[in-house]
Amino acid sequence: MLDADFFHRWMSTTTGRVDREAAHLTELDSAIGDADHGSNMQRGFTAVSAALEKEPPQTPGAVLILAGRQLISTVGGASGPLYGTLLRRTGTALGDAPAVSEEQLAHALGEGVAAVAQLGGAQAGDKTMLDALLPAVEALATSFEAGAGAARAGALATIPLQARKGRASYLGERSIGHQDPGATSAALLIAALAETAAATGGGA
Repeated sequence: MLDADFFHRWMSTTTGRVDREAAHLTELDSAIGDADHGSNMQRGFTAVSAALEKEPPQTPGAVLILAGRQLISTVGGASGPLYGTLLRRTGTALGDAPAVSEEQLAHALGEGVAAVAQLGGAQAGDKTMLDALLPAVEALATSFEAGAGAARAGALATIPLQARKGRASYLGERSIGHQDPGATSAALLIAALAETAAATGGGA
């Protein structure tokens, strides 16, 4: 079972991965966006980690709801509401349980991803974070590591796509040939989940 401490470590691990990859995220965003995705995500997850350290929530759902609230308030552009919705809806789906199973988390993440799709009006193949999240959620039914692999593959698969949503869609065919930064950061979130599970002997 996964308790609040597991979710706290998942968010902290995500913060570390975003810190390491911030320059890469901004490089990707400079090609088809506003060149601020890396710095925005870094600021957001730094705020998440600070908030969780200040007053650690006692349930998995509360950890994700607090994280989502911080991202909405600190991340600029569309990423804040999208990531905030992902985590808040996932946390809400988990309810007040003191610990949840891997299957419950996978199901709750599915609800979070559906909320992101509804908010952004996007679907698979639109060259957005959903291209990493949708296959990840499906693969999480197998294992967290499978979910991370599916998210990585999904992010890479955005390279030949033409963007149909978000800032990149304004470029039309010029968006083809560039990896989507949102899908890339989403893959970092799922990779951090797999890393946290592996460190605690879970996720098999």
